[in-house]
Order: sequence, then C-alpha cells, then structure tokens
Amino acid sequence: MILKGFREKSNKKYFDKLLVNRKISNVSKPIESLGVIVNIDEFSNLEALKSIAKLLNINPSKFQLITFTTSIPNKESEDNLSFSSKDIGWSGKIKNGELDAFLNTNFDALISYYFTDNLDLKMLTAISKADFKIGVLQEEQRQNDLIIKVNPDAIEVFKTELLKYLSILKRIKKDE
Repeated sequence: MILKGFREKSNKKYFDKLLVNRKISNVSKPIESLGVIVNIDEFSNLEALKSIAKLLNINPSKFQLITFTTSIPNKESEDNLSFSSKDIGWSGKIKNGELDAFLNTNFDALISYYFTDNLDLKMLTAISKADFKIGVLQEEQRQNDLIIKVNPDAIEVFKTELLKYLSILKRIKKDE
C-alpha cells in the first residue's frame, strides 16, 4: 500500500513535468491520423467512437483506439489494445510495448474520451506524441488543445461539436 502511494506520487511529479514541458503545435493542417483513448469502465460503445474516424475521413489504417480499465484488461478483443494501471510503472514508465508504440505514434489528433480524474489516463494523454489533443475532462485543462464538455453518453453531441470546432480550425480533410 505504501509503495502504491509512492508510485502515484512519482507519476504525479512526472505528469506535472510533462505538462510544463509541453509544446503546443500551431500548425493547422487537416487531420489524417487519429488516436483515441477511452475508459471502457465509463463508456463501452466503441463503435460510436470508431465512427468519428469515418466522419473525419480518416483512413482505417491511420486510426487506433485503446481502452483503459481499472479491472483486468480483456485480452479477447483483438480490434483494440486494452490496458490497465499495471501497464504503467514509476515515473510514467510504460511496461506494455504495444501501449508504448501507440503513445509514440505521431497522430494528427488524439481524442481522450474519459470523464473520471484518473492520473494514469491523464498521464497517457500527456505522454502521447499527438499533434492536437481533444478531450472531455475539464479538471486538467493544460493537457488538451480542445475540450468539449458533454455527458458521458452524449457521443452524438460530442461528434457534432467536434465537427463544428474542427471545421472552424480548418482541421478537417476535404473529400477527394
């Protein structure tokens, strides 16, 4: 129990360092690759999140979705990577190779679709090499470039607002 507290303090310190050193991109290029981090304990309609990629004209090969759970990850789902707190060590050290590869992918945009204030989820968003970060969690505003406040089950409202703001920011790829 004591080690868990030290681990959390170590990760909090690392998270704060990531946010202080964050470089915000001012490039306004269309989104061609998309990553999504979702807390499966809060929102299980993954198809609705996958439909965002179609809505933004993202090539399926340039779309990745990972799920987080507080319980033991479900390894049966091969469509998306599932992880838990056990995949994150001290000072934000990623123990899972697939999760590390996801975080080091230079996505044009990352959607963080989770509503609880969970340090592990926030840290993964901060670690991600994504160019433009979109989230729904309001507690830590430094980690996202765009925050869309919605209820957890209001995915259609989220998609509508996302399209609206990405159009304003000229981040939507035009149909060819």
